[in-house]
Amino acid sequence: MSGTTPVVEQVRSADGTPIAFERSGAGPAVILVGGAFSDRHATRDLGAALAADFTVLGYDRRGRGHSGDTAPYEIGREIDDLAALIATAGGSAAVYGISSGAILAALATAQGLPVTGLVLFEPPFQVGSHVGIRKDITAQLIELIAADDRDGAVAAFLSASVGLPAEAIAGMKTQPMWGGLTAIAHTLVYDSIVTAGGRLPDRLAAITAPTLAVDSTGSPQWLRDGSRAAAEAIPGGRAISLDGGYHDVPPATLAPALREFLLG
Repeated sequence: MSGTTPVVEQVRSADGTPIAFERSGAGPAVILVGGAFSDRHATRDLGAALAADFTVLGYDRRGRGHSGDTAPYEIGREIDDLAALIATAGGSAAVYGISSGAILAALATAQGLPVTGLVLFEPPFQVGSHVGIRKDITAQLIELIAADDRDGAVAAFLSASVGLPAEAIAGMKTQPMWGGLTAIAHTLVYDSIVTAGGRLPDRLAAITAPTLAVDSTGSPQWLRDGSRAAAEAIPGGRAISLDGGYHDVPPATLAPALREFLLG
């Protein structure tokens, strides 16, 4: 990845949807699963930090970037996408997921995909006293997208799911980045369905892959507690905290932790 533009490859999911991905590095395969508002570019820096030891696949989840989309949306279709990527990676792979992408990765692993190691970065589960801290706005998002109100969908998600105040959202609307957010606003419905209102699914107990849950010291307590609750719900799951900012740990800090966990 250093100094060059990665080649975009494509794999077909079970329903025929084309899924675009980039491959770099050499070694055991690891697939990077992005969260809301992100495409494959969001995990590119982490991929570059891992490429010396792993074959890294970063991809556009369906409906984003260069990937296709097929209605109606179902979580099972996204799990099929990940299965197709694992197949093209050689038949098994470690999986790293961030935020809603971490929940998707966990659900796929619980379903029995050949995952050699699972790393979850702050899956947005709400547990204990934090239950209800973020609203489930799936129905609202569906209505806004049906009305082609992409600005409204992005604003609603940033307010209800991320917790940004109205003045911060108003400021974001004046920035060039806003257009990128609205371009994939329809996928916020998908992320909202995956997160299921922040409920901790019983299916996590079915995961047999070695699992590490990571949280950032700079994140709000509800995210940190949710991440650790995920580790506790998964047999043999481990949890660590790394120095970082809000819902983010720099690749220079995160990559060594992933390397140690996945390679031993």
